[in-house]
Amino acid sequence: EVQLVESGGDSVTAGGSLRLSCTVSGVGVADSDIGWYRHAPGQKCELVLVINSDGGIYYYVDSVKGRFNISRDNTKNTVYLKMSSLQSEDTAVYYCVKQYLVGYDGWECPRFIGHWGQGTQVTVSS
Repeated sequence: EVQLVESGGDSVTAGGSLRLSCTVSGVGVADSDIGWYRHAPGQKCELVLVINSDGGIYYYVDSVKGRFNISRDNTKNTVYLKMSSLQSEDTAVYYCVKQYLVGYDGWECPRFIGHWGQGTQVTVSS
């Protein structure tokens, strides 16, 4: 059974940094396409950043370019989302997912696709 567990969410002030972790079991991260979604209250769920099995990294939210990075540690079977220069607009529940969906435009997260973690809350206060 594939399981993903996020951790690292916290409350920080604007300009701060956080590193989110997504620990995966049941499948190797090196063999998987892993993405991070975020869902803020009253906003659409959005795909933020992904790392593919071939190592390709793709950004889907322009505002995080230069501030967010994604990486993985195959020995720990964990994918990381490093976030810096955090802004209040980054406040959301962050989910990692195996097998993400590009081009989805919906208010709710597309949990019908892939495997999802339970989410971790990131709150940025100005």
